[in-house]
Amino acid sequence: MPGTPLTLLIVDDHFVVRSGLTASLELEDGLTVVGEVERGEDVVAAYRRHRPSVVLMDLQLPGIGGIGATELLRAHAPSAQVLIFSAFARDDEIQNALEAGALGFLQKTASRHELLDALRTVAQGRPYLLGSIAQRLKARRLGPTITAREREILVLIAAGCANKEIAAQLAISEDTVKRHVSHILEKLDVNDRAQATAEAIRRGLIPLER
Repeated sequence: MPGTPLTLLIVDDHFVVRSGLTASLELEDGLTVVGEVERGEDVVAAYRRHRPSVVLMDLQLPGIGGIGATELLRAHAPSAQVLIFSAFARDDEIQNALEAGALGFLQKTASRHELLDALRTVAQGRPYLLGSIAQRLKARRLGPTITAREREILVLIAAGCANKEIAAQLAISEDTVKRHVSHILEKLDVNDRAQATAEAIRRGLIPLER
């Protein structure tokens, strides 16, 4: 509700990010940053100490990551409201964070206005997801399932293997590979192998290259 004080715990391993967020957000009347944490394993203790309205949680943290920290916090404090605030927007990470108990997700490219709106929404116990992300997650849940064999082929496609090489590695015929590739393109709603690789990485179907 307008005028209701909002207190915030920021969880991010970059000092500059935490300082910038604090300086920017505390310009807003009624909003106070009550604590900052740089490691996931320190979140529960900080939450107990400060009892913030919202925990603003990065995904990429040293030690326990943002998803693990969210799950741990919610296990100790079921009423904790968590907003994931990350530079990354892979569908599997967003879905896993929501399943861990986060109430919302916002990318770090968002405007200050969007961040304030997200914080106020989550502080009221309401979920916050931009429409485009919500649609992607819905499509991911309801869309055609990528089979284990198709996932194996996707990994090899991402590695730059041609159909003949994939057939040899998996001990299947080249025609079978072609049929699988056709199904993969259709399921991912893409036109070629490069797009399939990019979409598979975005959805978390195959690992990012190290």
